[in-house]
Amino acid sequence: MIEVNDRYYKRDFWVDENLKYERPHFRMEKAARLANRIASGKPCDLLDVGCGPATLQGLLHPNIHYYGIDIAIQEPESNLIEMDFVEEPIKFQDRRFDIIVTQGVFEYIGKVQRQKLSEIHDLLSADGTFIATYVNFDHWNRNIYQPYNNVQSFSDFYGSLKEFFCVDRHFPTSHRWYHDEPHGRVMWALQKHINLNVPIISRLFGVEYFFICSAK
Repeated sequence: MIEVNDRYYKRDFWVDENLKYERPHFRMEKAARLANRIASGKPCDLLDVGCGPATLQGLLHPNIHYYGIDIAIQEPESNLIEMDFVEEPIKFQDRRFDIIVTQGVFEYIGKVQRQKLSEIHDLLSADGTFIATYVNFDHWNRNIYQPYNNVQSFSDFYGSLKEFFCVDRHFPTSHRWYHDEPHGRVMWALQKHINLNVPIISRLFGVEYFFICSAK
């Protein structure tokens, strides 16, 4: 049995941890491509939940109006709100959003996962898209980052999403023998445009999953 940390990490942890994401990484680049494709050149509002240093903003097309919330905002801006969204409701003033993105968020949500999915559902416009990521803890070479407090199987997380959303597509961020994202130029280039869910193979070698959801 795997022992999982049950601690919620606060601002003093994330103010330094977020600095690791000042430069775009593999999953973030994929998330940006997905958002740009979904927007299809039309003006839309996007909320980045757990935005960190708001690096995603620089990868989006100009038609996407970016907003972000995070427990630790290093450089305050009018489109960014610092808030502990584990303890406070996920919201940005009274806005609703055409696209909501959560990258690397639900692994740290612990016992409030269902509540946060409900809050995101309420913020999503009727024809909006929710892009969520979640680590594939079914990977054959599973690696659990110590601060994670919400470790569950693909099936359990997928089931939770389906309570609030229609899961239109899901696919791994990448396929890797080891449980980490591509970092070499060759593997990065090979996998950055691949959005395929391969039966059996993906469950064993998918590093993380993207879930593309619409409102029920």
